[in-house]
Amino acid sequence: MESRRPPSFDARLTGVGRSGAEALPSLRVAMVCPYSLSRPGGVQGQAIALTRALVERGHDVVLFAPVDSVDDRPVGVELVAAGSSVSLPANGSQAPVSLSPRAAWQALRVLGRGDFDVVHVHEPFAPGLPYGLLASSVPPLVATFHRSGPSAWYSLLRPLTRRLAHRFAVRCAVSQAARDTAVVALGGSYEVLFNGIDVARYERAVPWPTKEKTILFLGRHEERKGLDVLLKAFTHGPSHTGAVLWIAGDGPRTEQLRYHLPATQQVEWLGVLSEEEKLRRLAAADVLCAPSRGGESFGMILLEAMAARTLVVASDIDGYRTALGGSGVLVPPNDPDALAGTLADVLEHIGGEGREAEDLARRIELGARRAEEWSMTRLAAAYERIYRSASVTGRA
Repeated sequence: MESRRPPSFDARLTGVGRSGAEALPSLRVAMVCPYSLSRPGGVQGQAIALTRALVERGHDVVLFAPVDSVDDRPVGVELVAAGSSVSLPANGSQAPVSLSPRAAWQALRVLGRGDFDVVHVHEPFAPGLPYGLLASSVPPLVATFHRSGPSAWYSLLRPLTRRLAHRFAVRCAVSQAARDTAVVALGGSYEVLFNGIDVARYERAVPWPTKEKTILFLGRHEERKGLDVLLKAFTHGPSHTGAVLWIAGDGPRTEQLRYHLPATQQVEWLGVLSEEEKLRRLAAADVLCAPSRGGESFGMILLEAMAARTLVVASDIDGYRTALGGSGVLVPPNDPDALAGTLADVLEHIGGEGREAEDLARRIELGARRAEEWSMTRLAAAYERIYRSASVTGRA
C-alpha cells in the first residue's frame, strides 16, 4: 500500500479565516471514496478536491479509494489504494467499485493504525470498503450521501443499512435531492451541504481555440445522461446555424451514438479529456449542455461551467435546478425539439446585442457569482466544523 505524502502534511495547526482568534489543533482525517479514482466521476472529484482543500487548511488527510493504475494516483494527496475496480450497475450508470475482501481488509488495517480523529466516508452504502468500515471499530464516522433516486442496494439491504446507519456521528447530503433519497432509504436527520469547486482554476483557464459558436457535452455516454437527446436536438436546429458540437467522455453507448451521428467538421467526438483540456474546453464553449433524463442529485459539471463563465442549458430536473439557482436555461427533459429550439435561440443571441443577449449575459454573471458561493474552500471549512463536532461527540 504505497502512499504519496503532500508537502504540507506535517502542518500541525490550522486557523484559516480566524483573524485574531487562537488557532485550533489540526485534525487527522481518513477520507474514504468507494469509487475508483481511475474513472472520472463526481464523487471521486469531490473526495480528491476536499482532501486537498483540507490539507491546505493544515489538516492531515489520507484518502482511501480503489485505483486501477499507479498512473491514476492524484498528485498532492496521500493515498491508500483499496484495490482495483469492477463496474456494477448503479442509478442508471456503472459504479467502479472494489469488491476485493483482501483489499478492504488491508485498507482497514492501515486505517486502524492511523490514529485518525474522524473517518469521512462518501456514498457510505456503495459496495466495497464502506461496509467494512461500518462493521469494524473505527473513529467517529461522518457520512456524505451523493446519489439521488432509488437504489437497488438500499432496497435489497434495507434492514442492514438502517441498522448500520446508526454508526454515523453525522450524516450529510450534497443536495436536498440526495437528502430526500437517503431519508426514504434510511430515515434520520441530515445536514445539507453542497458540492464544492476550486473556482480559481476555472478562472485561469486559457480557452481552447474555436472559430464557431460551440456547444459542449461533458459526461458519461449512457441512457441517464441524455446524450442521444442532444444529438437529435443538434441535427434539428443548431447544426443548421454552423455551430460546432464537442462531445467529451465515453461510455456504453458511445459506438452506437457515433454511428448515428459520425464525426464531421461540426461534430467532434473528443473522448475522455485530461483535466487541463476539460478546463480549456469549458472556458471556450458558448454553451454547456446537460440533457440528463433524471437521477442527478446536483450536477457538478454545471457548477464547473458556471465558474468558467459558460452558459448552461440543462434539463429541468431537481438536482440541476438546485445547482443553477436561477442562472442558466432550463428545458423539459427528454424533449429533443424543445432542446433544439432553446439551443438555436441561445446561440443566435449569446454575445450579441439586444434584450435577449443582455438576459443571457446576466445569467452568465449570476452563474459565476453562484459558483463562488459553492467554493471548495467554503465546503472544507464546513466539514472542518462537522469533523470537530463528530470527534468530540464520538469520543465522549
